[in-house]
Amino acid sequence: MMGMPGIDTLTLIVATLARGALTAAQVALGAGLLAASLGLLLALVVVFVRNPLPRAAIAAYVEWMRNVPALAHLFVLYFGLASVGVRLSPLTAAVVGLGLVGAAVLCDVFAAGLRCLHAGQREAALAVGLTPAQALRAVLLPQMLRVTLPSLGNYASQLVKDTSIASAIAAPEVMFYARNLVTSTFETPLIYLTAMLLYAAMVLPISWAFARLERRTAGGVR
Repeated sequence: MMGMPGIDTLTLIVATLARGALTAAQVALGAGLLAASLGLLLALVVVFVRNPLPRAAIAAYVEWMRNVPALAHLFVLYFGLASVGVRLSPLTAAVVGLGLVGAAVLCDVFAAGLRCLHAGQREAALAVGLTPAQALRAVLLPQMLRVTLPSLGNYASQLVKDTSIASAIAAPEVMFYARNLVTSTFETPLIYLTAMLLYAAMVLPISWAFARLERRTAGGVR
């Protein structure tokens, strides 16, 4: 029967997984920024550009990225590109892969948020002398962000959890270190329980922050 792990083992497990949690947070931040910026750009094209060709291309991109597992995209970026001489680091492949998948998700979110705004708001902003860019920045985007906060919060929480798949391409995040620790310490339940607690420690503050933002913006509307 195995005994309780010693203090040194506990310290090693916590310190190692915490290092992985820091990497996971960096991947989530980088992928989230890429997803938000690209997703917003795509949504603006879908909503405001009348040419059917770019809209059809974006629709095809969104469908492809949303219906193929994110892990497959990471494999293509990390292993597939390496076979033709383009070598990305595991972290870069994870950020780009998760960011491109997230852009497809947020494109739909942002486009739906923009479409739910009354068209007269943009027309009124242009009528008082604002340029289209100023109307977008000062009038439309703030309201769109308020409307999409619940979806953005869900996406941000899911993105942190999705960083776990980056271990499949040797990105040194929580699950990568967890598997290595299992083979060296054999403290399987303790290691994976600690990993679960670390993910919860990253995700719960995000959920609380977005819930608070929703309450504050709802209060501002009232």
